[in-house]
Amino acid sequence: MTKALFIASMEPYTGKSLVALGLVNWLLGKTRNVGYFKPIISEQVPGRKEIHIEAILDYFALPIPYEDTFAFGRQEALNHMESIESRGDLLNTVISKYKKLEESCDFTVIEGSDFLGEGVAFEFESNVVIARNLGAPVLVVVTGEGKTTAQIVSAALNALQGFESREVQVLGIVVNRVRAEQVDDVRELLRMQLPADLLLTVIPWEKGLQSPTMKEICEALSAKVLIGEPLLSNQVDNFVTGAMMLPNFLNYIKDNVLIVTPGDRGDIIIGAIQANLSANYPKVAGIVLTAGTEPDEPIMRLIAGLQTVIPILSVPHGTFRTTTAIGAIHSRITADNRQKIELALNVFEKHVDTKALDEKIVTFQSESITPHMFQYQLVKAAKSHKKHIVLPEGNDDRILKAAARLISQNVVDLTILGDPQEVTASFRRLGLDAAVSAVRIIDPARSEQYDAYAETLYELRKNKNVTPETARDLMLDVSYFGTMMVYKGHADGMVSGAVHTTQHTIRPALQFIKTRPGVSLVSSVFFMCLPDRVSVFGDCAVNPNPTAEQLAEIAISSAESSARFGIEPRIAMLSYSSGTSGEGEDVEKVRQATVLVRQKRPDLKIEGPIQYDAAVDPLVGSQKLPDSDVAGRASVLIFPDLNTGNNTYKAVQRETGALAIGPMLQGLNKPINDLSRGCTVDDVFNTVVITAIQCQDTQPTQP
Repeated sequence: MTKALFIASMEPYTGKSLVALGLVNWLLGKTRNVGYFKPIISEQVPGRKEIHIEAILDYFALPIPYEDTFAFGRQEALNHMESIESRGDLLNTVISKYKKLEESCDFTVIEGSDFLGEGVAFEFESNVVIARNLGAPVLVVVTGEGKTTAQIVSAALNALQGFESREVQVLGIVVNRVRAEQVDDVRELLRMQLPADLLLTVIPWEKGLQSPTMKEICEALSAKVLIGEPLLSNQVDNFVTGAMMLPNFLNYIKDNVLIVTPGDRGDIIIGAIQANLSANYPKVAGIVLTAGTEPDEPIMRLIAGLQTVIPILSVPHGTFRTTTAIGAIHSRITADNRQKIELALNVFEKHVDTKALDEKIVTFQSESITPHMFQYQLVKAAKSHKKHIVLPEGNDDRILKAAARLISQNVVDLTILGDPQEVTASFRRLGLDAAVSAVRIIDPARSEQYDAYAETLYELRKNKNVTPETARDLMLDVSYFGTMMVYKGHADGMVSGAVHTTQHTIRPALQFIKTRPGVSLVSSVFFMCLPDRVSVFGDCAVNPNPTAEQLAEIAISSAESSARFGIEPRIAMLSYSSGTSGEGEDVEKVRQATVLVRQKRPDLKIEGPIQYDAAVDPLVGSQKLPDSDVAGRASVLIFPDLNTGNNTYKAVQRETGALAIGPMLQGLNKPINDLSRGCTVDDVFNTVVITAIQCQDTQPTQP
């Protein structure tokens, strides 16, 4: 079941606000805590709130602070799209603010941007990326205003294709503002061409929702209110130019009409006011006086003395320019127009099949987890039960920069190994003074634990010809000292390898941390954060040429790691052939490993042998293994040997720009993880985070 729904469009003025209001109202009838979030809002006049947000918060009295309902103004978001790093910051901020809101809500309505201004392509892409990263299905809103039936159908199909081609799951399409005579044809033609399980709603044109108020006209024209300010809520359904003689002009008055006339036409002004008072004429919504002229003093005195008045505005521009501007006004639903809000709710209830919508929401399951959402969830999980990590390589700037980020975000407690004076000086050289007081810095040679650690190592390894002197020498090595901290419970986990080899990092762990009960093999996985999903690759760092039995154990450990980190495990045992098509020793090893996994863990979804393309591409997978639950949808990819795995992960990383988090070692009694010597600050940060999460599954450290 989904906990959010994203309302999106591909053009301005589609009526998204009607759908948003209707959804919030419907959801409040089903659950108490409903959230509303608009990631990117249009630029606002200082001191004023975004009108959609204000209307929803005010009308439904949602207990959400205004500043929690959006992430960025439009221009600020555009600035963030100038570089890849800034785009990542934008997404991280959106996800963080959304998740904060989600924690207090049972369901959240998310509304996409409004497409008002330049950069329409940016807005569409940003809506796509945000919807995908929030894991929310999309309800696409298309307008029928000013379109033929064929144009409406084409716009709806193009919108669906636009989102689905970017791997955003579309729950339904709402076609809004359709002329009454087109409704049946639009519905029938779309139903014939859309997927049968896609929710389709066609909403007819509702004049009351499109008609602006006198207040909206006043603001759009920057007009001066001469009289009748309390009546600016009057709705304007028509407008007419008062340029003819009064007797002829009176024939053009319609219900809720706005009269546009020069300010010196006292006859038209008085006649309009009298018509509004007369039972024989329709209601007049207001008057706009053009050309910067205002009625003479006797006329104004006469108007002011009447008990019933209508709002009269004055603008400096000519009549033609003014009427053109009025015709271009798009009415919007505002907090002070409760009548229009209630009309919108009635229209939603009348035309939207809420029963079908309810069924779609209940049965919806997100098909993937995006990299940014995955990283957000990792950090959140690490923070939920804070752990203590030791970083042995205090002489590397990347380690110190990552440590400062980890401390500033309150993710973990840290101990850094190195000379305290040198490490402190490096922090300050990098401008990271705040981190100095928040981390513990230990020099192994001067540590009060040095003697005890050396004695423990001797006792553990004396049967392996380790002497007390050798133990003392080894304990000066930061990898041994850091690993011993973990072994003794003085730290929960260790991350190293920025300046040391993999063997140097993990050798101490293999010697005395050892493997968990029931596990005979230490292996590794990378979390490959691809543009549209996160996959688990194993083993790409430790075991050169595993046997069938070892390969099966790697697959099971990798599936458990996948599930632990929120990725549903669907295991692909990779080979150069799929199914029964190939023969040979290498294929047979993979085939045997697959059988062993099925015997040991019949609950796991697994396919093998299978080629990489058949594992990850739905089309290829359906062709080569049509009855497989894994083919085309694999999330855990197990490589037959280190040569294949290491080369493949690096090729995928370089060619796709994927972020590779890891390697994460699996199978050890306590978490020790290795970094690549080419690692970035982000790599260090992410590896510490996953290590902290691993630590949550082990015994707590000693105080």
